[in-house]
Amino acid sequence: MKGMGLLLIAVATVAGVVGLLAPPSGHAHEAAPLFVSQILPGYRDWKLISVAHEEGDLNSLGAILGNDVAIDAYREGKRPFPDGSIIAALHYRYTSSEENNKVFGRAQSFVPGAPTNIQFMVKDSQKYAATGGWGFGHFNVSDGRPGDEVFMKTCFPCHQQAKASDYVFTHYAP
Repeated sequence: MKGMGLLLIAVATVAGVVGLLAPPSGHAHEAAPLFVSQILPGYRDWKLISVAHEEGDLNSLGAILGNDVAIDAYREGKRPFPDGSIIAALHYRYTSSEENNKVFGRAQSFVPGAPTNIQFMVKDSQKYAATGGWGFGHFNVSDGRPGDEVFMKTCFPCHQQAKASDYVFTHYAP
């Protein structure tokens, strides 16, 4: 009888410990997303960090924008960037401006053409610890859909080359 009482107490204790450690119903632990999965609202109102021209296969012009946290970090030279910093890159085809070239009398003016993609870097050192504290996002302008996982896995290896500048390639151009 005494043994049965001890067994019931042991079972109740184990059940209680399991109950305390298990997540509440409907709140299972979810792994943090590997990449930024949605276009961030309000990015068009952010401030200009710099512009970029990439030749070759990309043939792209880009406007690099930052939210207030990123802009303050750039201006103050804070590295690593603080959590909450977000950088957006708006990419466009690089095209000649026939209208401007007529004024100049020769081919010398290039402007953004059709938009191609929007990219984001979001600083959250805990959520994106595996990728240097940055979450990366790439979205096609035509449909707003994010890049697939295979494509997105190429972001951090490339950005590792810029580890000395907290994985950010773009320099501030005040």
